[in-house]
Amino acid sequence: MPGALAAVAALVVVAGCSSGSSSPASATSSSASASAQPAGGIQLQDSYQKVIADVLPSVVQITTASGLGSGIVYDNKGDIVTNAHVVGTATTFAVTLANSTKPLDATLVASYPDSDLAVIRLTSPPGGLKPAVFGDSGKVRLGQITLAMGSPLGLTGSVTDGIVSATGRTVSEPNSAGSPGATIGNMVQTSAAINPGNSGGALVNLNSQVIGINTLAATEPETNGAAAPGIGFAIPASTVTGIADQLIKDGKVTNSGRAALGITARTYFDQDFRPAGAVVVAVSAGGPADSAGIQVGDVITKVGDTPIEDLNSLTTALASLTPGTRTTVTYTRDGQSRTAEVTLGTLQTP
Repeated sequence: MPGALAAVAALVVVAGCSSGSSSPASATSSSASASAQPAGGIQLQDSYQKVIADVLPSVVQITTASGLGSGIVYDNKGDIVTNAHVVGTATTFAVTLANSTKPLDATLVASYPDSDLAVIRLTSPPGGLKPAVFGDSGKVRLGQITLAMGSPLGLTGSVTDGIVSATGRTVSEPNSAGSPGATIGNMVQTSAAINPGNSGGALVNLNSQVIGINTLAATEPETNGAAAPGIGFAIPASTVTGIADQLIKDGKVTNSGRAALGITARTYFDQDFRPAGAVVVAVSAGGPADSAGIQVGDVITKVGDTPIEDLNSLTTALASLTPGTRTTVTYTRDGQSRTAEVTLGTLQTP
């Protein structure tokens, strides 16, 4: 798996958070003398400690031949959900539970790189596994306190805190050995620190519910990839459970939950060789675009109010929408601008 991913999300470059080394980082700890705290501070501290006690036993470390990441115990059968870029091309894994130092063997159930999610399964699940409780993504609100749990830099069972900084973010990962360049919509942005090794770990609210899977951390494009503090992204719980349930039941994803036009397209370049839209190279018979009259050779320049400059921007625009949404697609044909009302379909899976 890669040491880092990089992708543009708004004005930030996003780095993946799987560690490129399977050797834990060294760390030292220090203690300070206790001081008086306001009652509110003590209550918040108690809340943190309760959430950590509730959820941290469900967060594991996953090690492959090329690196490490994190995962979340999904059920008592030994299924563990994580990022697809954590498992990479591996099919066997060593999993370390939060309350143990002895690695357990696990094998791949299935991976769905388009949403950067995967499920692995413990070969011999021990008794006492504690599956995490997943929350309702629709109830996530700005300003809610979050705790990010995982194994950053190999430091198993680490916890950082922050808030929900934004919701509904659409983020594109780059192509790399461990990531196919997934474009993921509706992500939760958090100020909780997410570092290499945190990928696949839990983003948790104060009700001890997992609201997302830690996936990406931002870097500064103008400082050669230095960390941009306080900007991380998590795949929302609703996406995680929807995909994981299918991977466990069918060994594949049969309903992606992702919007699609029912076309194959590529970046269109104008006479000055500048990206100027997405040209349609194939149309699925009876699909959304076909039903709306869009044809091969049409150049899509806008979806709704979002300008389309290239294939990536078309993918990003669709990732922010849901199947069944009705939207206006603006395109050019024979030099003339046209519009079509399209009811989006569902992205087909392999």
